[in-house]
Amino acid sequence: MSNFDDIFDAQPARKTDQPFDKEAWAEKKQAERKAVYDLADTTAEAVSADGGRYRDYLDVQARFDRYSATNALLILAQMPQATQLKDFDGWKAAGVYVKKNPQSISILEPGDEYEREDGTRATSYNVKRVFDVSQTTTRTKAQPSVSMDDRLLLRGLISNPPVPMQTVNELPNHMGALYDHDQQVIFVRRGMTADDIFRSVSKELAHAELAAVNENYTREGAAFAAYSVSYMLCRKNGIDCSGYDFSRLPDDFREADAQSVRATLTEIRDAASEISARMARVFEQNRAPKSKEQER
Repeated sequence: MSNFDDIFDAQPARKTDQPFDKEAWAEKKQAERKAVYDLADTTAEAVSADGGRYRDYLDVQARFDRYSATNALLILAQMPQATQLKDFDGWKAAGVYVKKNPQSISILEPGDEYEREDGTRATSYNVKRVFDVSQTTTRTKAQPSVSMDDRLLLRGLISNPPVPMQTVNELPNHMGALYDHDQQVIFVRRGMTADDIFRSVSKELAHAELAAVNENYTREGAAFAAYSVSYMLCRKNGIDCSGYDFSRLPDDFREADAQSVRATLTEIRDAASEISARMARVFEQNRAPKSKEQER
């Protein structure tokens, strides 16, 4: 293999040239990570203390449902109105450029795996600086409201559920749907509107998802998470969610430390992501092929 190191030796030396300091570089990166994690923890504490702030977080996570809960917290703290994020290279590859001197948004991306002292494997995270579409040279246009066919939307919601679903004439307390953990069935009351079906069934699907990953599941213990998942799914899919109320957050959530809050948010995000992924597959399968005229 040819060696081209000599082309650098031919460059004129400058008095200010310094050897690469690996330790200083590592310390700088560690300080950056710490600052970002501190911001995520501070934001998590703020979210758990105020219902309005918590709703703001859910709105961000609903828009960025593929992002981790920690990154959703970071976006909320730095640019809650963001709608589309890429780094410099990502925007350049898309044919647009970041405007001069923008304020970047710091998030975390997975890095290398490493071995802990106890022998277990873990993944390190690096700080990544991204920019919103509003900070680029592209002309942002108001997105037209997309009206999803109610039947297709509901078909997507109930596609491949974690437990069977069964319609009934009545449920206790005028409930629209109910996940019965003992019978492993979701019962759905007949005769509801599309929006009412979506709101009630999404919450009970969330209960089923949460029960599947928690051997100590109880309906009362999962109620807040399931309610939050339902709100996110409604927000993402254009269902009226004005009736959701987060003014009184659960005591155990409000009193939890930042790490526990982030764990709860991750649980909520993961359950919503499972349901959204199944919905997306149904929507993709039912997407009408473009005509030749539309393609042109």
